[in-house]
Amino acid sequence: MDNINQLLTQAQIAHDADDWSSLTQYLQQLILGKDATYPEIAQNQEHLLELALSILEMGDFQQRWEIVKVFSHLGNFAIAPLIDILKDEDADEEVRWYAARALGEFQHPDVIAPLVELLRSVESQELKAIAAGALSQIGTPAIAALSQLLTQDDTKLLAVRSLSYIRHTETITPLLTVVQDPQSSVRAAAIEALGSFHDERVPSVLLNAVDDPSAIVRRAAVLSLGFRPDLREALDLANKLQPKLNDLNQEVACAAAIALSRIGGEDAAQQLFQVLISPQAPLEVQLEAIRALSWLGTSDSCEYLHQVFKQCTSATLWQEIVTVLGRVQKSQSTMLATEILLTILQSSHPATEIADIKSAIALSLGQLGKIEAIDPLISLLADQDTSVRLHAIAALKNLAPEVAHQKLQQLANTTLTPDLQQGIAIALAEWGR
Repeated sequence: MDNINQLLTQAQIAHDADDWSSLTQYLQQLILGKDATYPEIAQNQEHLLELALSILEMGDFQQRWEIVKVFSHLGNFAIAPLIDILKDEDADEEVRWYAARALGEFQHPDVIAPLVELLRSVESQELKAIAAGALSQIGTPAIAALSQLLTQDDTKLLAVRSLSYIRHTETITPLLTVVQDPQSSVRAAAIEALGSFHDERVPSVLLNAVDDPSAIVRRAAVLSLGFRPDLREALDLANKLQPKLNDLNQEVACAAAIALSRIGGEDAAQQLFQVLISPQAPLEVQLEAIRALSWLGTSDSCEYLHQVFKQCTSATLWQEIVTVLGRVQKSQSTMLATEILLTILQSSHPATEIADIKSAIALSLGQLGKIEAIDPLISLLADQDTSVRLHAIAALKNLAPEVAHQKLQQLANTTLTPDLQQGIAIALAEWGR
């Protein structure tokens, strides 16, 4: 009790001296600390609230940020004065912002109407956003109020976003009312929110939105369908998404590649391969398709990447392919990925004349961790390019450090080409670093 009385005295002294930083710390100790349940705290709650409100009014950004966490621990009687600040049009906008944020911490019906009114009436986008965020934080009790805001052009987007944060099935019905809204941003936000629900009303909405006139809506629908591999066969998702690989908007086309990698299947791999060998496909879409094939991580997808490597003439695509092959994680495909990289490395393909690509191959072989790559990596130590040699050393250390080091020591005592001898000497010198 003496400790509490001492803190209360120190808090008042800090307030009287306008020492808002110390006051914040004292209030946090009193209200959030281990002594918060003592009767003396309850007896002084109104005084503590006055002190907290003084920080909200006079403190700096950090002090206000910290004191906001205190209000909900003071109890529901703190709601009324915070609402008064919220409604005060003459109050500093930042203070009103923090009051709205503090109200969002209360799971109480009394805070909903003032926050909704702020959304409706205020012009400041910052205040609108914090009010919407506070309502979403309140959760399901705020759904009805947010649903009413869907009928107003100036609040519907924020209302949709707030509903999306609540993530409760009760939000599905109001969100469905705006999937055909004239504002594309509203449609996109609603589609994105609905995409997180496994509800029978949602798939048909997403499929319709795939052909929306707005690119941001199409992209949201495509990405959402990518999270529904459970519907792959029932809705023939791979074939439904395939046309979007050729969408005039590159972001939509890239989203389609990502979605196909998530739903998986032989059809998805085949369609990604087709876009890679298409001369009309933009480079960014091809790069995304390469990454998507690697995420699939199947034997077929690895073989497709090898075929594309042999057929294309783009150094950018070559490098991306050898890079992503090193990221294959499915155990049944890592050996195949290693074999493809070794085949490329030992071929006369023009890519093997490019130092950056040889370095990328070395890095990928190190990541795949197959012992079969040790000898080819040691051979790279004879390369004239310093970067290639250093990447080969790093790969050997990553792949099998003890085995590689032993082999290098053995080779150092044999007759080698001057370049390889020098490369091994450099590797041994680097090994202990």
